[in-house]
Parts: sequence; structure tokens; C-alpha cells
Amino acid sequence: MQTLGKRLIAGAAGTCALNLVTYLDMAVRARAASSTPAETVGKLAEMGGVGLGEKEQAENRKEALGALVGYATGAGAAVCYGMLASKRRVPWPVGVLALTALAMVGSNGPMTALGITDPREWSASSWASDVVPHLAYGVTAYSAYELMK
Repeated sequence: MQTLGKRLIAGAAGTCALNLVTYLDMAVRARAASSTPAETVGKLAEMGGVGLGEKEQAENRKEALGALVGYATGAGAAVCYGMLASKRRVPWPVGVLALTALAMVGSNGPMTALGITDPREWSASSWASDVVPHLAYGVTAYSAYELMK
């Protein structure tokens, strides 16, 4: 359990960094938050026959649950990484890139599978808005994970 806790802490640290970079980007470029996490929750709820309430209540729940899914994805990526990297030390660039990729696949994979987004159609700006925060996640989660070994 102690090992799982360290992995979850690394994931939480990485998720905090991802959110920090995302909100900084939103402030600098005056861009709106992405609607895709809420859309994903809405589609999953619809597919599962789960009601989220009426109009405003449903929208508020989608926003909140979308954010919570992001935290779960960050935790899950670090737990998966920890299982893969538990036997030996992974060099910095490899570990950072692995964590970055795990977080990107964990967040974008379901949205792509559900037809909410298609990364093949993203602009360079959209890719930057996605890759840079996930890279911050990878750097931070890797550093936290290694510091707790």
C-alpha cells in the first residue's frame, strides 16, 4: 500500500502541474476551457442510462465530473507507470515521455473513441494546448516518483 500511495502522490503532483500550465495558457491566450471532458461525461452518462439532472444541474455535474475524471486519469497514469518502472530506475527523458504519453492516451483516448475529438484534425495550437500541459505532468510526476523512491 505504501508503494501505491507514492504513485498516487506522484500522479497528484503531476495533475497539479498540468492544471497550473493549462490555466496559465488560458490566462495568457484568453482562451476558454475545453468542453471535451464535460462532453465525455455526458456521452458516458447517456450511454449508461445515468441521469445527471435537468439542464443547469446536468451541465454543472458534467463540468465537475469531467474535472474529477482528469484527476483520476492523472492518478491512473502514475500508478501504471509505477507498475512498469518498479523494478529499476528509468532514465529522466524516458520516464518523462512515458508518463506524458500515459496521461495523453488516458485523457484523449476515451474522448477519441467516443467521437468527441479527433486529434488528426487538431491545429498546431490545439496540439500545443494539449502536449505542453501533459509534458508538465510528465516532468512533475516523474520527479515526484523518483524523489519518493
